[in-house]
Amino acid sequence: MTTFDAGRMFAFDLETTGTDPHQCRIVTSALVRIDGGPPQARELLADPGVEIPAAAAEVHGITTEHARAHGRPHDEVLAETIAEIRRAWRDGLTLVAYNAAYDLTVLRTQEPSFTVDGLVFDPLVIDRARDRFRGGKRTLGNVCEHYNVRLDNAHEATADALAAARLAWMMAKKVWPDLAAMDGDELMEYQAVSHFESQRSLREYLRKQGRDVSDFRITAWPMDARAATSTR
Repeated sequence: MTTFDAGRMFAFDLETTGTDPHQCRIVTSALVRIDGGPPQARELLADPGVEIPAAAAEVHGITTEHARAHGRPHDEVLAETIAEIRRAWRDGLTLVAYNAAYDLTVLRTQEPSFTVDGLVFDPLVIDRARDRFRGGKRTLGNVCEHYNVRLDNAHEATADALAAARLAWMMAKKVWPDLAAMDGDELMEYQAVSHFESQRSLREYLRKQGRDVSDFRITAWPMDARAATSTR
């Protein structure tokens, strides 16, 4: 596996019908290829085939009616998204996604044949690992503000994908250049272990606060491939 090259990225983001990656369906899929020139961005609108809850529509601005009128069939968008990600990996690009475990788990749930076959860089996981004790939220907007990275329109899929790519560039080029020197397998393992440790620390914190953590499940990174009932 190659090392992370911040000049060769494939940034990716989904907006969906909900917050559970094992249950939700795709509404928009942003695919941004960065490979030696200006970013080449495409955004796919899907008709998820189910009602888009009002809470989700308030976040990304896409209603059921709009998706039905203008969106492509859900499974076409799903298949094209996976095909483009696989092509990027074949071309040696790094997949960049903020909170990658969410988006990639959505793909895996909807298409069980999907596997991670290339390098993934997750700015959220890196930020938590390298600046563990910084207070405040770690939404994409908060983290972009912390690193002085532009986010044009939060919760718009292409804007979020571009912001994730800018964060990845900033982290690897300016803040922690050792990340770009890591072997790809080492970088993947580092993120997977960091994700596990972050979740374990959160569970322990909640336990000490007197919260019931009996249902707290530590999930896997870069995707949680546990058995789940697909919403297809």
